[in-house]
Amino acid sequence: MLEPNGPLPPEIYWRRRALAIGVIVVALALVIWLVTLVARGGDSSGGTEAAATTSSSSTTATTSSVSSSTSETSESATPSEEATPTTDPDEPAAQPCTDQSLALKVTVGQPTYRVGDQPGFGTVITNISSAPCARDLGAGPQFLVYTLDGQRRLWASDDCNPDGPPEMKTLKAGEQLSYKGTWFGTTSQPECAGDRLPVPAGAYMVVAQLGAVRSAAEPFNLAE
Repeated sequence: MLEPNGPLPPEIYWRRRALAIGVIVVALALVIWLVTLVARGGDSSGGTEAAATTSSSSTTATTSSVSSSTSETSESATPSEEATPTTDPDEPAAQPCTDQSLALKVTVGQPTYRVGDQPGFGTVITNISSAPCARDLGAGPQFLVYTLDGQRRLWASDDCNPDGPPEMKTLKAGEQLSYKGTWFGTTSQPECAGDRLPVPAGAYMVVAQLGAVRSAAEPFNLAE
């Protein structure tokens, strides 16, 4: 139906104006709601990405830690995995370890090996002083094999292995450092001179030595 020409009555005019304002308010509220929804969605996505990045970083660090292990070299003394001396850069420099401040203990992998086996030896260096001390252990301790009476030296781990680069280690009072070595079962001489001959079956002993510090001898056997 067509509206009559001329001004509308006041009650109709204000009713239509109120209705128009209501429509505008509803539209504005709808727009604000949509903007808020989009903003919340963006924040949620960013949080998930950050969490994924942190997890990936943690996994990488764990893998790196597992893959870094100390390998052993045959016929030479090498640090074992139990060796964990640390030096705090904030601590004052430790005094040098004198021979009197260190003690060595040697062990044999098993009491009897067969001729042709490669006996395994171990030694533990202990700081028996009451204060931290530092020592160059780049070459590590020596293992020496003697006849059981100690009269004849048959083999030493550093005869045919050059010394490693200098490596200062600081041991706290009572702290220990472990090394392991392997013997091929043959004789040796200083600077790897002469022939290396198989050692026959018999009773022998091994000693660990670091400078002038020597361990007590540990006996073992080679059997046919």
